[in-house]
Amino acid sequence: MDLEERVAELERRLAALEESADRRAAAVPPAEGDFWALDGLKARLAEAGAEAGGVLFTGTVRLPTGQRFDWQYGLTAEALLDHDWSEAAESFAALGHAVRLRLLREILGGRHTAAELAALDDLGTTGQIYHHLRQLTAAGWLHAAARGRYEVPPGRVVPLLVALATAQP
Repeated sequence: MDLEERVAELERRLAALEESADRRAAAVPPAEGDFWALDGLKARLAEAGAEAGGVLFTGTVRLPTGQRFDWQYGLTAEALLDHDWSEAAESFAALGHAVRLRLLREILGGRHTAAELAALDDLGTTGQIYHHLRQLTAAGWLHAAARGRYEVPPGRVVPLLVALATAQP
């Protein structure tokens, strides 16, 4: 590897580190020693006799459109570990495409029709966009509303953001 390639690689790595640091800085950290959500979860699990533990996902979100969503969901570790994970494959597969993620972001941002989405760059042809919209709809990440309008169902907004948060390095 010549010097120019090495410098380019170092610059790429530095940019990735800086981006990761920026994301961590933007995270909402608990106050020092303040794990109120975790402490509450532990107390509820102890009351329920859930010795294996559990998980809790929660969020409150205001979208650029002004819509607000509050959501919370918890499961015991036993329920999660005993569940057939293959049932989640379609949902994860639908999110496993960059164009579909972009479509979801644009829809949450206020673009709701295929025509509005097709006007954006780098999303492909109208046929390709409809293909991706069908995949997202079939997996439950989108709902086809009246007259060709698409929306993320209210019960999926925070879970979508939680899934994205778990993918952060």
